[in-house]
Amino acid sequence: MKILTAAFAAAALIASSSVLADEALAKKNGCAACHDMSAKKVGPTWKDIAAKTKGDAATITAAIEKGSKGKYGKIPMPPQPKAKGDAAAIAKWIASIK
Repeated sequence: MKILTAAFAAAALIASSSVLADEALAKKNGCAACHDMSAKKVGPTWKDIAAKTKGDAATITAAIEKGSKGKYGKIPMPPQPKAKGDAAAIAKWIASIK
């Protein structure tokens, strides 16, 4: 039983640190300048993006890489070439937000 509990604790820690790492990637790439978890800034919240895309990481990745226009209002999101290498990880993290 102790081994199982330790295994679950380790898995939870890994999952938790992965989420923190992906949020750190979003911040490193400047996403936090326009987006936040729950407060609308220039762009929609990460929670709103996850809900609107129904957790589709490919759609989010495309928006990061190619930009987006008209999905959340009049202000477009320009392409984010700086984030291209991290776009899939950031998108996967955003898609997982409930």
